[in-house]
Amino acid sequence: MTAAALRLENIVKTFPGVRALDGVSFDVRPGEVHALMGENGAGKSTLMKVLGGIHQPNEGTIHVGERPVVMQTPQDAKALGIMFIHQELSLATELSVAENIYLGALPTRGFGRVDRARLHADTQRILDKLRVSFGPGTKVGDLSIANQQMVEIARALTVDPVAVIFDEPTASLTDAEKVVLFDVIADLKAQGVGIIYISHRMEEIFRITDRISVLRDGQYRGTLDTAETDEDEVTQLMIGRALDLSRNTSHHQLGDVALEVQGLSCGRLYEDISFAVRRGEVVGFYGLVGAGRTEIAETLFGLREPSKGRILLDGSEVRLGSPADAIAHGISLVPEDRKGQGLVLGMNCRDNMTLPQVSDLASGMLTAEGAETDIFARYHESLDIRTPSWRQTVGNLSGGNQQKIVIGKWLAMKPKVLIVDEPTRGIDVGSKAEIHNLIRGLAADGYAVIVISSEMPEVLHVSDRIVAMFSGRITRTFSSEEVTEDALVQAISGLSEKPAA
Repeated sequence: MTAAALRLENIVKTFPGVRALDGVSFDVRPGEVHALMGENGAGKSTLMKVLGGIHQPNEGTIHVGERPVVMQTPQDAKALGIMFIHQELSLATELSVAENIYLGALPTRGFGRVDRARLHADTQRILDKLRVSFGPGTKVGDLSIANQQMVEIARALTVDPVAVIFDEPTASLTDAEKVVLFDVIADLKAQGVGIIYISHRMEEIFRITDRISVLRDGQYRGTLDTAETDEDEVTQLMIGRALDLSRNTSHHQLGDVALEVQGLSCGRLYEDISFAVRRGEVVGFYGLVGAGRTEIAETLFGLREPSKGRILLDGSEVRLGSPADAIAHGISLVPEDRKGQGLVLGMNCRDNMTLPQVSDLASGMLTAEGAETDIFARYHESLDIRTPSWRQTVGNLSGGNQQKIVIGKWLAMKPKVLIVDEPTRGIDVGSKAEIHNLIRGLAADGYAVIVISSEMPEVLHVSDRIVAMFSGRITRTFSSEEVTEDALVQAISGLSEKPAA
């Protein structure tokens, strides 16, 4: 058996009132891609922060090769050849790509001046490996989120690493960029680098990894050879139960049309969009990145002005010039980026949930705290939000519970139409199932729901009808009974343009 490039033994990490890691052991071999999996809150990020020098363990040892090491800072970890590519971007947006990649290690020449020529040449060699379209001098703040993620990845290629930790690296990447990332990982693997890969995406895990280790509730639950296991076994190890991943077969009485869109267009983003959503119905929008799905949602929420077309609520045309107009007409949007657009991470759970209603709940100069607490208590129970108190800071919750806070915030506004964009992005499989059941439950309660998702199993599982989009146009609309995976793939690839049902 190949000796480990990196080994953690019996790691314990505690925070006030919480035992985040309870005797966890983990290793990665040279030239191996080792997946670390578990539900949100299982301890994955804490373990990697211990390995990356961000947290120091209360107990246990870390070995690089055969040598025990102590890492007090991320700089210590980097000096030992351990590179951490974070899920949350940690870039200086006002600096250039080259300056971000070599931050803290800029090449210099006489009198300590930065050697710009060498800096840009070294950066360009790394960017060529990643096959990106931007250059060393581009300001990071001018890049898309996906390209900023590629800059994060480029940082790991500036040294000869022993191990590289990838934490949800594809969350913001397009399919083409994922292919490049997997090629980079293959190159690192061929060079004998140990790769630790954290992801909730099973298809990626089974595509690129050699072994899978699972944490649950801060404890090590086992390691499996990827080639000898399957999704069901991994899922049961993660959450202790099997999941229902079948298609939507629920049937309940649908109500009147709540929302109708007729010939809606918005410049080059999308064109001639027409569809309707009835009360009690989930309409899923499925397509590749850039198909126009999110832009339609933003138009319905008053964030974009359409160039033509009509929006009707309960049969009457409405004008939505701002989110305030949309909310007043009963349209709510759970955004794709819950941390950046849906939550105030430093604020507590109750205040996040009642934020859109602050002015309505205000009593004189003070907010009616009792009313806010009652609202939180209602959705804390009905949505099964797992937090010890409304006083808990939202940034400390798992991804699934953060998403429930955002959904509860908009349900408290009593919307006619609820739009949910990428409802389970960055959420573990157990919490995904809870969110899916919640969406189906909202439809059963009579809500008109639009779900936008890039995951085919998700739209198949929750939707009564699926709208397929390609390049800003609806190519086909399927009922849950007639849809097939092949037909859906063809429709979002522009290969099928049958009239919408």
